Amino acid sequence: MAVRRVMPIIRSEAVPESRAFYGLLGFEEVMNHGWIMTLAAPSTPAAQISVMTGDKSAPVSPDMSIEVDDVDAAYAVMRESGAEIVHPLQDEEWGVRRFFVRDPSGRVVNVLSHR
Repeated sequence: MAVRRVMPIIRSEAVPESRAFYGLLGFEEVMNHGWIMTLAAPSTPAAQISVMTGDKSAPVSPDMSIEVDDVDAAYAVMRESGAEIVHPLQDEEWGVRRFFVRDPSGRVVNVLSHR
């Protein structure tokens, strides 16, 4: 299993203001589903920040995302370790397969792969 990117998620109702603020640092909008917007640095597309009002299909909102090449393997490793799974492994309508796990500091991590 390899990590493809790591992205912080900022919970906020100030999505347009966040777009403008991070735009001052060179970020551009690359995805917007209404409830989550992702900004990326054009010179380094894997350098990303997401701004989320609330997760569409999960009971909690994650603090960060980690994209891996094999989410099923990541899920198996986390389950075997005894880590707390806070949102089960599932396919989402927007093209990702993901689960949420709580890290030792209490942060919720969205672990995903694109289908």
